[in-house]
Amino acid sequence: MTTSVERFDEKARREFGKLGHTTVHEGELLRHPVYTRFLHWTVAIFFFLGLLSGLAIYSPWLFNWLTPLFGGGPMARLLHPWFGLMFVIAYLLQFLNWLSLMRWTRGDKEWMRHLKDYVKGEQKLEPEYVGFFNGGQKLQFWEIIVGAGVLLISGLCMWLPELFGRLAVAIGYVLHDISALIMLFGIWIHIYLSTVGQPGTLQSMTRGVVTRSWAWTHHPAWYRERTGRDPREDYQRAVEGQAGRRRAAEARQSDASAAEPESEQLPKNAPVTSDK
Repeated sequence: MTTSVERFDEKARREFGKLGHTTVHEGELLRHPVYTRFLHWTVAIFFFLGLLSGLAIYSPWLFNWLTPLFGGGPMARLLHPWFGLMFVIAYLLQFLNWLSLMRWTRGDKEWMRHLKDYVKGEQKLEPEYVGFFNGGQKLQFWEIIVGAGVLLISGLCMWLPELFGRLAVAIGYVLHDISALIMLFGIWIHIYLSTVGQPGTLQSMTRGVVTRSWAWTHHPAWYRERTGRDPREDYQRAVEGQAGRRRAAEARQSDASAAEPESEQLPKNAPVTSDK
């Protein structure tokens, strides 16, 4: 099965690669090709369409301002299950696309043991064993897989009550709401980390590239694999280079101050005379 999935994924990457291109500048690395970015934004679009239409259905008295976006309450109710179905299909393709990268490893277990340090931001660099994805990203990936499965099954029960019966529908409502809330909480964490939390991450899903400094900071094992270079050595070299440039700038500023004519260096509150 793995071989079939890899063949399918490789073919999809090639076909989508013909529809767009990714420009990688000096000092950057390719992170996500066109196919992956297309799936990511398709998933995001249908997730939020499903979320907004679902909120309009779930609590009309609170979210009635959302219903005009979908042509009214009845239309929102009609479109919501289709949005959900498209979200599941798109994420299924992303699942196949990322399956080999999301397998749990011993390093991921070790990463989770230090989750508190990651949340506090106490470490400037991720551990050297962190590859393309870290343990937290993999955990969220599998959480979405489980959540999408629950949403699909419970949604089908509510969509086709004649087929599943009243009890299944009642249970489906509860599971659907709980799963949606958990996924909503997770998606806000994802948005925060991809923007404010880790600057430079968002462009990996817009332009498809990241800077080398971003790579050796957040995914050092992937950086080593991608470049054949030691991430810690390159980080230290960059730190030393930055410090050297700062010292040089300070020296230039000091030299410029010392070279100013003494006539221009008037004491504070010195009297000014003029000829009349």
